[in-house]
Amino acid sequence: MKQFAVIGLGTFGQRIARALMQKGSEVVAIDKDAAKVESVKDDVTRAVCLDATQEEPLARSGVLDLDAVVVAMGEHMEQAILTTALLKRLGAGYIVARAASALYAQILRDVGADRTVLIEEQMADQVAKTMVAPDIIDQLQLSSGHSLIEMKPLREMVGRKLSELDIRHRYKVNIIAIKKRIPFIAEDGESSFKETTNDVPGPDDKIETGDVLVVVGADEELERFAQGR
Repeated sequence: MKQFAVIGLGTFGQRIARALMQKGSEVVAIDKDAAKVESVKDDVTRAVCLDATQEEPLARSGVLDLDAVVVAMGEHMEQAILTTALLKRLGAGYIVARAASALYAQILRDVGADRTVLIEEQMADQVAKTMVAPDIIDQLQLSSGHSLIEMKPLREMVGRKLSELDIRHRYKVNIIAIKKRIPFIAEDGESSFKETTNDVPGPDDKIETGDVLVVVGADEELERFAQGR
């Protein structure tokens, strides 16, 4: 089970905390406003009242041992930047920070955010989905409840043939193409890559490091497949 922290319990923070819980994750919710902590405590694994801009309380909170931390303090720029920088310096794993503008997002990346979210462009539910299944690169909704995704192969898939993985039977999804990056030497002598697509993959095709899988199926099955469950 994946474990996340959400720091900042405004509308966005509370929504993503609840969305992550609904997707089967454990969530630590943090804010210095006791009323906000109280409002979400029954919906998350653990709710903590502390000032995340203070190094010692942040280090003791347990967030450094989790899979990822969401800094959802977009409207409080100075606090968000300081919290992100502290998390990076203390060794937090993966940091996602909400930003209110492109410049703000760049500053957050400069101080340590691994990913920034412009709230106007991405809804909290989608962020939760990509955090639970971080190997998904892109997703296209085909019809109600069905999508096509591009994703990096999970570690246990690399070096194995499609017949060995038996993906259609195990997950009820179909790999319809495999994209590969093939190294080559350009005319100027520089090393480069070209992308090739196998759009009719067969049972003897082997998945390799660097491949991108194009997979189609029901949304719930795709999410299960992307998490290797």
